[in-house]
Amino acid sequence: MSSDPWGRVDETGTVYVRTADGEQVVGSWQAGSPQEALAYFERKYEGLVVEIGLLERRVRTTDLSAKDAQAAIGHLREQVDAHHAVGDLEALRARLDKLTESVEARREERKAQRARQSDEARQAKETLVAEAEELAQSEQWRAAGERLRALVDTWKGLPRLDRKSDDELWHRFSHARSAFSKRRKAHFASLDAQREDARKLKERLVAEAESLSDSTDWGATAARYRELMADWKAAGRAQREHEDDLWNRFRGAQDVFFAARSAVFAERDAEQAENLKLKEELAEEAERLVPVGDLKAARAAFRSINERWEAIGHVPRDARAKVEGRMHAVERALQESEDAEWRRTNPEARARAEGLTGQLQAAVDKLRGQIDTARAAGNTARADKLQQELDGRQALLDQALKGLQEFGG
Repeated sequence: MSSDPWGRVDETGTVYVRTADGEQVVGSWQAGSPQEALAYFERKYEGLVVEIGLLERRVRTTDLSAKDAQAAIGHLREQVDAHHAVGDLEALRARLDKLTESVEARREERKAQRARQSDEARQAKETLVAEAEELAQSEQWRAAGERLRALVDTWKGLPRLDRKSDDELWHRFSHARSAFSKRRKAHFASLDAQREDARKLKERLVAEAESLSDSTDWGATAARYRELMADWKAAGRAQREHEDDLWNRFRGAQDVFFAARSAVFAERDAEQAENLKLKEELAEEAERLVPVGDLKAARAAFRSINERWEAIGHVPRDARAKVEGRMHAVERALQESEDAEWRRTNPEARARAEGLTGQLQAAVDKLRGQIDTARAAGNTARADKLQQELDGRQALLDQALKGLQEFGG
């Protein structure tokens, strides 16, 4: 009989393994010596040790599922329980028990992880749905559309929930996208209609602008172009493929008109600048007539100057008042000279002046006599009162005499 610490072979060739429950038959060995029998079943034990070690490593280092791990453990446990190996079978059972606990712990951990992931996925999808529903009301068509497409990509990368929850959230998400698409489509349809209306209106504005481009009614046409520009701005934009072409035609028509007007105005400005120079020379010639000596000659010379003035034409508006003012000043000086000459040569006026002077002189002489009488009588108060009256009459007499001198008297 042969034996080792974990098994023995009896004289009949039966091989036993020692366990906590006593010896268990491993098998029968008839082909060789007892030592060979023990060595064979010990190798089978070592094989179980290796397989259990490999399974422990797979459980520890790979993502082996709990189901597959438990199946492998069950298979090894059957082999251990079948007692077809010689060795510390209890140690193998203990390792398998511990491995079972480890797999169960991993199962629970993964279950909890899946629950956390599911909660996170639910929260993420609810967040996506809420944002999509908010974007469904947006009028930032480009930005909101791009963001909704990005939300779809994000949704696709999230784990699925249970069918009911996932379908409900997807329905809300899809409905929000559809609502946005419908609103955007309606907006751009309306915008297209507005742009078509704008195109038609701008076509009419362009036609009128082009018809006015050769007008020479500078003021009225320029005012109408300003009105057309205001109508253009109020019309809104036409379709992109029409807008630039319409604008170029509209602006081109205006450019033709305003270029022609500018050329005419430039020529007119040059002519008016020359006119101003000529009128300034005439104003200077007229100013040399003042002060007036020979009124008749001065008036004839001024008429000649004025005829040449009228023949010259317009001057720049901002210089007109000044140069015309110089001529008006000469004209007023001539008029004042004529008025003085008329007063001097008017017989009726002279007679009235002489009569007034005579009356004042008589009154002054009378008052002087009355004053002399009052002083001789010693009536000083009456003399002083008469003197005040005399002073007033004398002032009027002096003024009348001065006026009489203007008549050559």
